[in-house]
Amino acid sequence: MKSDIKRNCFLFPGQGAQFPGMGKDLWETSSVVKKLFAEASEWTETDIPKLLFESGEDELKRTENTQIAITAVNLASLIMLKDEGITPDAVAGFSLGEFSALAAAEVLNFEELFPLVKKRGKIMAAAAERLSAGENGPGMAAVMGLAPEAVQELCEQSGLELYAANFNSPEQTVVGGTNEALLKGKEYFSTKGARRWIPLKVSAPFHTPLMEEARQEFAEHVRKLVFRDPKITLISNVSGKTVSSGTEAQELCLAQVISPVRWTTEEETILTLKTDICIEAGPGKVLSGLWKKTGSQVPCLNAGTLEEIEIIRKSYSS
Repeated sequence: MKSDIKRNCFLFPGQGAQFPGMGKDLWETSSVVKKLFAEASEWTETDIPKLLFESGEDELKRTENTQIAITAVNLASLIMLKDEGITPDAVAGFSLGEFSALAAAEVLNFEELFPLVKKRGKIMAAAAERLSAGENGPGMAAVMGLAPEAVQELCEQSGLELYAANFNSPEQTVVGGTNEALLKGKEYFSTKGARRWIPLKVSAPFHTPLMEEARQEFAEHVRKLVFRDPKITLISNVSGKTVSSGTEAQELCLAQVISPVRWTTEEETILTLKTDICIEAGPGKVLSGLWKKTGSQVPCLNAGTLEEIEIIRKSYSS
């Protein structure tokens, strides 16, 4: 019986999806994944298997380590799926995950991507340390119960250094800002109808204008690379729309550092592509969880383990 799946979209998770031991079953089973991890270890001057399989939670969640680790597992999932004959028709990635999407769309190759991700992780970690050293150390919080557009508008009207950072779902938006802004923001948003305000354990106000210095530093490395035109449909965090060229992808790669992740808009774009199935290619279940909140009948299956990849293979062959 031929599968009814005509078009898919691969979703690549970002920072926060990591856990010790992720990707081990893929590495133990696949010679292609072993080769990927060995080459990535050379390109990043980091022992990828040791980082993934021997690091504790604290070591793994350090930004400079997390970004390499998640990218390695995302791309391991991608190549395992390809080995099963399951190739992406469209790709999107959440924050860091967008770099895996760039590789899947062949905008950058693996050898270009891994050193760039390593540099991004180091720059982000340094920015977090620099910002937290001030008297008004910044952070992030999740606002629950308000539409993304409403949260952004309220941030702009607040008069505080508070910015919409991640549009996660129709009822959850993450904001970032200075410590003072976050302290005042809790009361401010409660008066505007927010159901909950949840401070997040993050090291910096990622995807906000407070990261401008990091963007400028990252630009020095991004500008050295040639970004090729996407070979498949690539969807941007910054616009929530498809990317038309390598030049545009390069500019969006930099804008992403200080711009909100418009994930809800990306999900809407994915649905306009007449997608039959989404596949979360990487560790954890964050993006499949967010996808459920869209209310769409299109399934989003996980592909971070051998068992999950086997389920997807059966979906394609049934």
